[in-house]
Amino acid sequence: MLSAVLAWAVETDRISRNPAAGVRLPRVAAPEQVYLSHAQVAELATAAEELTGRTTDGTLVRFLAYTGLRINEALALKVSALDLMRARAAVVATWTLDRVGKKVLGTPKTHEKRAVPLPRFLVAELQELTAGQSQDAHVFQTPTGEALNDHNWRNRVFNLAAHDADLDGLGVTPHKLRHTAASAAIGAGADVKVVQLMLGHKDATETLNTYGHLWPDRLDEVSAALETARTSALDATGNVSGMYPRTA
Repeated sequence: MLSAVLAWAVETDRISRNPAAGVRLPRVAAPEQVYLSHAQVAELATAAEELTGRTTDGTLVRFLAYTGLRINEALALKVSALDLMRARAAVVATWTLDRVGKKVLGTPKTHEKRAVPLPRFLVAELQELTAGQSQDAHVFQTPTGEALNDHNWRNRVFNLAAHDADLDGLGVTPHKLRHTAASAAIGAGADVKVVQLMLGHKDATETLNTYGHLWPDRLDEVSAALETARTSALDATGNVSGMYPRTA
């Protein structure tokens, strides 16, 4: 960032050269990723519900762990953004801070609206949670009907629930549930494009750089498929000679 500012200063003749040009930055270690199992997600959600006595908190945990939404995207979600017949949730807004530090609704991080799939169990929970609510109401509300605040919810509910579920040693956070969502989707057979769209990444490169190691090595599958395709094609034309390498 500093180098970019200084480069602009050079371009506008405010300074003669950029002293930050060519400076080698230290290597930044990638943050540790946390992948919860289905059982651990269930335990965390149950702990959240038992802590507050509200199904909203358990549903929010499961929602984050199976949709991959960022916490402030989920808390900005309104009833009108849910299409429960098609099992979809439209991500069109997120909570952000304005210039004076006030929370306001803005566009998602990449400024791209997207739709995420909802597992059927979440559809059922969201139907119950939003029953009787207006289209403009927030899906995840406080007991007084206001949108949940991410910091308050994390400190008063999530962190305590993680402790009760014996997960606090993993460093799990609401945001890191995105990793769990990605892992679950990949394990269910989702390809890189699906995961990219689901998580709202700018491009597939970001998705592969973050989760590429989770896709199984399918080289043997490719080799077998090529063998089958070649054999079928040659059988169809009657050209079966030379199918296998000659022995010495």
